Amino acid sequence: MKTKRLAVAFSGPSNSGKTTAIVKISNILQDSGFKVCIIKHDPKDKAMFDRVGKDSYKFGETGADVAVVSPNKTTLMKKETSSIEELIYLFNDFDYLLVEGLKTLDLPRISIFRNSIDKTYLKFTHAIACDETINNDDIPSSIDKLNLNSPEDIIIWIDKNAKRV
Repeated sequence: MKTKRLAVAFSGPSNSGKTTAIVKISNILQDSGFKVCIIKHDPKDKAMFDRVGKDSYKFGETGADVAVVSPNKTTLMKKETSSIEELIYLFNDFDYLLVEGLKTLDLPRISIFRNSIDKTYLKFTHAIACDETINNDDIPSSIDKLNLNSPEDIIIWIDKNAKRV
């Protein structure tokens, strides 16, 4: 069966609900038999994957790129950033690629807001997923409105608007 290879990005301020939304969407898609890949942007370089004292940490300290391969997963740690194209090539076989962050990336983008809309996101935004704390009249008419509490509605939007990569 041919994969869909649909990519979409999510943006929004810290604690707006991006990760929660992506997790819900990913679970629904995977429960429906689709293969999902997720890319998380870590602009402050604070995510930790290897722990001090562990072999993977010692290998990384040498300055080398490191891959940790186990029966159920592969963890790749490169000492430089990766382009979206490199990651798409690495993942290769997927139906949905969900990207959190990287707001200048040329992908259809859902911005997530609660309590207030940060207008700095609007020039990169194709749809806004929000809850009842946002007044729909505050959302520009050129931007699609989605219910943050309905991941199924967000998936329908993704199927119609995501970029095939």
